[in-house]
Amino acid sequence: MSLDAPAQPKGPLLPLPLRVEAVRQETKDTWTLTLERPAGYSFAPGQFDMLYAFGIGEVPISHSGDPADASLIHTIRAVGAVTRALCALQPGDTLGLRGPFGRPWPLEQARGRHALFVGGGIGLAPLRPAILAALADPVAYPRVTVLSGSRTPADRLYPAELASWGEGRGEVHETVDAASEEWRGNVGVVTTLLPFVDLSGPTTAFLCGPEIMMRFTANALIGRGVAPEDVFVSMERNMQCAVATCGHCQLAGSFVCKDGPVYGYPEVDRLMLVREL
Repeated sequence: MSLDAPAQPKGPLLPLPLRVEAVRQETKDTWTLTLERPAGYSFAPGQFDMLYAFGIGEVPISHSGDPADASLIHTIRAVGAVTRALCALQPGDTLGLRGPFGRPWPLEQARGRHALFVGGGIGLAPLRPAILAALADPVAYPRVTVLSGSRTPADRLYPAELASWGEGRGEVHETVDAASEEWRGNVGVVTTLLPFVDLSGPTTAFLCGPEIMMRFTANALIGRGVAPEDVFVSMERNMQCAVATCGHCQLAGSFVCKDGPVYGYPEVDRLMLVREL
């Protein structure tokens, strides 16, 4: 198969070989891969692909690029054999892709409202396509706020972009769990940023990060007057088939690969209290 004009796979379980166009290291353990985009491929913010490292395995990785980009963008943290192999790829190398899969962020529910995005660590990556879409349409999304939490200043994801969003029409607040001597920003968990945000108007919130962070943030937002049905979270589970067949990503009565990864908070609030799920 020529990689110059890739065809769409013939089925959801058949990976399509794609060439890596560029690789950028974001932090000590996180890289962003730019992939050639297959003809006719489209996705919505919040959806994910299954990326396959040939001979090793595949993992679900959310899109972190603008749907209008000429290439596909995925930001990956090297935490296991497959993700380490993907992060070690170089321009010109080939990986496999299946997708897109999953339920996207319901951006339409934030139209005309305050769109609030809260990311913890690598959770900022799946939010990035939605943030870019909201910032690009000031008529539909008149107010955009981004809250970002990282372990340390060195672990901050997309720091240049966060700065540009804040200097533009977006409102950006950052925090770190542990500060260096050079850090002059906020220190603490991401919920410590909420007092800086005016939530007096209609707000739709999109959360992505560790489940405990999303749960505490969601409850804090609800305590500040945001309606539970206006809070959305992106869940992460062991997605292997991505077509709701293998059952590895089952979350009570739903399959995260098909019914998620984006859920309305009322759909999963009680489930997030159960460690075994």
